[in-house]
Amino acid sequence: MPYPDLQSYLQELERRGDLRRVKAPVDPNLEITEIYTRVIREDGPALFFERVEGSRYPLVANLFGSARRVRLALGMEPDAFGEAFVALIQQLNPPSLKALWRNRSTLLRVRSARQKLVSRALSQQVVEQPGDFSTLPVTKSWPDDGGRFLTWPIVLTRSLKTGRSNMGVYRMHVYGNNTAGMHWQLSKGGGLHYFEAEERDQPLHVAVVLGGDPVLILASILPLPESLEEIMFAGLLRGKPTDMARAKTLDVTVPANAEFILEGIVPQRERAMEGPFGDHLGHYSDAAPFPVFHLQAVTHRKDPVFPAAIVGKPPQEERYWGETSQALMKPFLKLLRPEVSDLWPYYATGFHNLLVVSTKTRFTKEPMRTALGLLGEGQLALTKCLILVDADVNVRDFNAVLRAMREHFTPERDFTLLSNVSLDTLDFTSYTMHLGSRMVIDATAKRETLLQQSRGERVSPGLRADPASIWPGIRQWRLLEDTMLVVQIEHPAREGLQRLVRAEPMQGLKMIVAVSPDVQLANADSLLWGIFTRYDPARDIVFSSSTLAGVQPVHHGVMGIDATWKPGYPKPLTMTDEVVRKVDARWKDYWSG
Repeated sequence: MPYPDLQSYLQELERRGDLRRVKAPVDPNLEITEIYTRVIREDGPALFFERVEGSRYPLVANLFGSARRVRLALGMEPDAFGEAFVALIQQLNPPSLKALWRNRSTLLRVRSARQKLVSRALSQQVVEQPGDFSTLPVTKSWPDDGGRFLTWPIVLTRSLKTGRSNMGVYRMHVYGNNTAGMHWQLSKGGGLHYFEAEERDQPLHVAVVLGGDPVLILASILPLPESLEEIMFAGLLRGKPTDMARAKTLDVTVPANAEFILEGIVPQRERAMEGPFGDHLGHYSDAAPFPVFHLQAVTHRKDPVFPAAIVGKPPQEERYWGETSQALMKPFLKLLRPEVSDLWPYYATGFHNLLVVSTKTRFTKEPMRTALGLLGEGQLALTKCLILVDADVNVRDFNAVLRAMREHFTPERDFTLLSNVSLDTLDFTSYTMHLGSRMVIDATAKRETLLQQSRGERVSPGLRADPASIWPGIRQWRLLEDTMLVVQIEHPAREGLQRLVRAEPMQGLKMIVAVSPDVQLANADSLLWGIFTRYDPARDIVFSSSTLAGVQPVHHGVMGIDATWKPGYPKPLTMTDEVVRKVDARWKDYWSG
């Protein structure tokens, strides 16, 4: 059965031994981040901080930091939901009484999509007007953050044009007792609602939900189509309508079973500098002007729990949010694009930076058509590097993907650059917010490579010399699947990379990537993070040689990627030595009693 609220879910986690109470007082300024980061990397439990300095409210973190906790929150395997509805659609085409009876449980679930308006709400047991951010245990995550920010705010808005609602998680930089920045990216639902309000010269009413029931929280991070409301989808997921109540100061309805509701408005054309903040790419994002939320009232249950999360260099809790989101939505995407066998965005790259798609090729260059279509679909439109492979390749196995590149990728034919296109707001590699480039690598089998293999020809003979003998600035190197050479290289990295891709002993490789010394070559997560988060394709890719055929660039030989940290990039995230020593010294205190 679904959990009616967050605290019932926490009680079940504690019963199962998957929640740890921290009774020692903790500082929300950096200390919680250091504790959380250590626990998440050990596949540890949810953390319940009973005594957060400066606030009377307890704080819970690492809510969904494991696949087992996500399954528990949903009450099912994530992919089972989408598969059931896709089966319903397929079996009802054409409709029949037998198909309707076979899918009766799924059809009954559709009734749960509606909202249920209630007169008494748990989330409104206490009303504080005016509201005050200073009473909440808001954390500061990283040393150079611009301040404290809400990390799990479910921001609820309503379109002034259509009346449809949107829920999304957008960080909120706390400026003072009653104002906060609203990190709305224009491509996201809340940002689009605000754009509509500004067009009408009206403020936007906004309710911020802190600590809804587990299904509501997970629904708020899903990349749903604009026309599909997250509140409705949450009802479908849990098999029970979402209880809603009328807000106290706004013309909106709010979740009745939340821990806190922050009611306020975002005035038109008001901006303030938001950030910098450490983000999921493992670096600080630059400060930039964003809309401002004005807090009018806080409502909450009598003994609320404040939810928090930490974003930073992977692995983090968001790995499981992202993989759950993909599992839920993939069946629907495959319904729209039947040629897609599987797809997998790699969490260690920040999800958007590497997407591998396996396809069935039915006609010449169909995989490329699929790639261009996917790059226009919802959150997939933020993908920086998309690699196409055949249906029999395991998209989750990066080594298998590299083997497909070794056999089937030739730059002249299979590399496509899309320049001057929109990018994720948090991507810093092009030095211009929202603008950059993307690339597609087609590593599906073609007639030419299949003929070569049938004749016993080796497509890629591999590495034929020590890279350090060609460029002395190399500290370490690692060869992956005889296909990709990764080198830790000192400045000037670009000059060394160009020397390597042109060197004759390197011509048996498909790709050479230069990374900075902070990338751990032996660690899979660090390696993927270091390769895919620090380059802009148009700026930082070189080949052994390039020519023009008319206006079309044609590239030859080895593909090189300069994925080193460059002047002008924000700093990578690291914790202060002082906080690390403090947590080291107090580690036993956190778990005592």
